[in-house]
Amino acid sequence: MKEKKIYLTEQEIPNSWYNMKADLPKQLPPMIMADTLQPPAIEMLERLFAKPLIEQELSTSRYIEIPEEVKKLYSMYRPSPLIRANFLEEKLGLKSKLYFKNEGVSPSGSHKSNSAIPQAYYNKLIGTKRITTETGAGQWGSALSMACKVFDIECVVYMVKVSYNQKPYRKILMETYGATVYPSPSEHTSAGRAILAKFPDTSGSLAMAISEAIEDTLQDEHSRYALGSVLSHVVLHQTIIGQEAKKQFELINEYPDIVVGCIGGGSSLTGMAFPFVQDKLTKGKDVRIVSVEPKACPKFTRGIYAYDFGDASNMTPLIPMYTLGNGFSPSSIHAGGLRYHGGNAELSLLIKEGIVEAHALGQKEVFAAAVLFAQTEGIIPAPESAHAIAQAIVEAQNADAEGKPKTILFNLTGHGHFDMSAYDNYLSGEMQDIVPTDDEINESLKTIPKAPDISKY
Repeated sequence: MKEKKIYLTEQEIPNSWYNMKADLPKQLPPMIMADTLQPPAIEMLERLFAKPLIEQELSTSRYIEIPEEVKKLYSMYRPSPLIRANFLEEKLGLKSKLYFKNEGVSPSGSHKSNSAIPQAYYNKLIGTKRITTETGAGQWGSALSMACKVFDIECVVYMVKVSYNQKPYRKILMETYGATVYPSPSEHTSAGRAILAKFPDTSGSLAMAISEAIEDTLQDEHSRYALGSVLSHVVLHQTIIGQEAKKQFELINEYPDIVVGCIGGGSSLTGMAFPFVQDKLTKGKDVRIVSVEPKACPKFTRGIYAYDFGDASNMTPLIPMYTLGNGFSPSSIHAGGLRYHGGNAELSLLIKEGIVEAHALGQKEVFAAAVLFAQTEGIIPAPESAHAIAQAIVEAQNADAEGKPKTILFNLTGHGHFDMSAYDNYLSGEMQDIVPTDDEINESLKTIPKAPDISKY
């Protein structure tokens, strides 16, 4: 069976990003400061982010134009191909159709370049000399390291310690692009030192790494901070994925019944799904949006919808989101990019309203799907992406069992070439499924600060 790949031309790269805020069914609760319970001052945000990114963060305009210089850099790997997973379908005997958007074709190996490039570009415009960031599995750190080198900006990355140790080649990739990489928590910041003093054996978390990166930024007036997920301007940039996918489906006169994506902070699922959510809300399209997270870090399936800090040291504004509490300590699963206690505000609202579904899978089930995908489609997926593959297979098999085959689209966020220790762990039979108990989650939820009832907004 011949593999079907659907390509667009370089000239068909979308000219604008899509802003989900314009079409939300309810007003999005604002970010607020823990001390004043008011939105953060613009001056405070400008100390952390480039002004154009703040404007995007706060914008409710439906479309925001992509600068020509950003489009030029996008053209290194965009438009990315939409691929019919014929060989996987044949192996499983499916009647449902499986399509995936292959974001692993970017130079850094994942979808993260879609936001890293514009964030570096806008920082260059305001004269930023140095950008600090965090990274979980390393895809974001790799993408930002590359983008910073293009724009001649120094890049400092705080990499979650468990991934720093599990994925040494990802660290080397960042260093090859010119970045400085610290394992987080580190001795380099007071936040890191405080965490190590309290939890000397911690494997780290994205919340801890965010605290370190923010502190580092605030100590250098020429530095700005960049975030790889969660915030509105990040998911805005990622919507280029779903917009391209819609164009590609038009070329073959099809439309997905189900759109699937993995969720850590939210950039993967939102990037693919938000343009289809727009169709669902404004055009009445009958499309299911399905998110999937690891059972080891189940904020959308077992957390609560509340205001919470985005970092471990309470340095950020309070964000309206599904959360397990910023004190949640996730187990050392191999999908490092999904080990975050909370999620994007727009996505959280859509899940709260029942417009997006939330599911969770165990690590061994995810890697079984990853190996099957590699053996049929020839691509070794990142552990994060493998969650979407596993859920897409579940959706296809369920649809076939009901006698109602579906067309299913999922986001293959990146390749897993630097995740071979994870595959070794699975293939050797040593991989374990670690699921937090109710008591552990309830204890973590106690770290959520007292704040206004989010439902009042």
